[in-house]
Amino acid sequence: MEGSSSAAREDGRYLRRLKAASTGAADARLVFLCNFEAEEQWAVGHTGLPAPRFPVSAALVRRMEELGATLAGPRDVLLLSAPLDEDFRAHARAAGAALPEVLVPERAAGSASTAQAVLDSPRALAELTRLAAEGAWLMPMGTSPLEQRVAEVTGLRLAVPDSATFERVNSKIYGRRLAAEAGLREVPGECCVQVGQLADALRSRYPAMAEGRPVVVKDAYGVSGKGLVVLESPEKAERLLRMVGRRAERTGNHRLEVVVEEWLPKHCDLNYQLTIDRDGRVEFDFVKEALTENGVHRGHLMPSRLGEGQVAELREAAAAIGKALYADGFTGIAGVDAVLGGDGVLYPMLEINARLNMSTYQGGVTERALRPGHVALARHYALTLDAPCPLDRVLGALGPLADPEGDPAFGGARLVITCFGTLNALAGESTGAPFTGRLYAVLFAPDRELLAAADAAAEKALSRIASRGEPS
Repeated sequence: MEGSSSAAREDGRYLRRLKAASTGAADARLVFLCNFEAEEQWAVGHTGLPAPRFPVSAALVRRMEELGATLAGPRDVLLLSAPLDEDFRAHARAAGAALPEVLVPERAAGSASTAQAVLDSPRALAELTRLAAEGAWLMPMGTSPLEQRVAEVTGLRLAVPDSATFERVNSKIYGRRLAAEAGLREVPGECCVQVGQLADALRSRYPAMAEGRPVVVKDAYGVSGKGLVVLESPEKAERLLRMVGRRAERTGNHRLEVVVEEWLPKHCDLNYQLTIDRDGRVEFDFVKEALTENGVHRGHLMPSRLGEGQVAELREAAAAIGKALYADGFTGIAGVDAVLGGDGVLYPMLEINARLNMSTYQGGVTERALRPGHVALARHYALTLDAPCPLDRVLGALGPLADPEGDPAFGGARLVITCFGTLNALAGESTGAPFTGRLYAVLFAPDRELLAAADAAAEKALSRIASRGEPS
């Protein structure tokens, strides 16, 4: 294993709280497996929309596992499909991160996921078995059958529930039913589990569509804009129903797991996090403004601009959601999407993401770098490259923004990179053609005006290195 940055460094308060809630011990040793592909596993066997999908490359999603590096503590272990870049290590340390030990399975190359690579790698299994004997816990983003198998084979205790529980509570149908039973204000809509129910739900809303009020249909297990269709007219809805109907007739399967909701004018999207400990106590962690585009997550602004009364309403909703999740066997971290309508009405439960979230992985960085009264933006920058781009070129382009002291031109604003492996993740698949990578970062500034200016400057600086990569 690659060594941690310093065995003397201690976990931050945020991580200690996560460990205490998940394992009962604030000083537990965790083996992090940041399996962002788990959501695809939970969707297996559930019939959704026949709409075309444009998934993000599996290689890019897999390299998002590096986000765990700035959350995990120095005694923890992070399972990765490739070693951390040494320049990224130096950058993260300069930003205050006490990096974990890193374990790369010897058969990571060519594996569909890091969990599968672990199961195929005798040396990695032996090391995890040793860690299990010393009392370590497995902390996946969420448990799918693969992560559950890793726990069973190695003896690592799961710090989160089993695969069946995760699959059950991450359905959007489950979330809507929970909200109704808890008496939470819902976005007008309904759940459908049969093709005929979808037809009834849509056709009852044709008058509203004709008046310019769209309807959205979401797969029960859709994620990041996949499995989501916005219907602006009855004609478009009928086309969808014909597609669904033809598939049902062809397969003989009339089951369809979707939710139908009215598309509300909104002031902003919100994301808040709650933590349920092993005794059922529920903690409201934070709320952020979520940046979305066509249902796809783009980033977070923090803190939110909600009033005290609105935050209090979210706290009440979190308590109700946490109580219901615990009753259904779930413990650990859950993210909840909410929306503040254009009329000021708060809808506290749009959907539940009962797992570690992007916001979760930002927790360590924001705890260390977000000063009282300041603001932050977590996002990714997309760069189209024709060759791998080293981190020193990225840092050189960003200039003072990437320095620990920050850029005086923007009131000391600073940018901390939280995941570098995603930038060049597709270089091996491009066969010489341009590819688009992602650079994940959190930007900190004294106020929103300076934050926006620093973000624009970062985007402009990074655009200068796009399509250049490493010189030949």
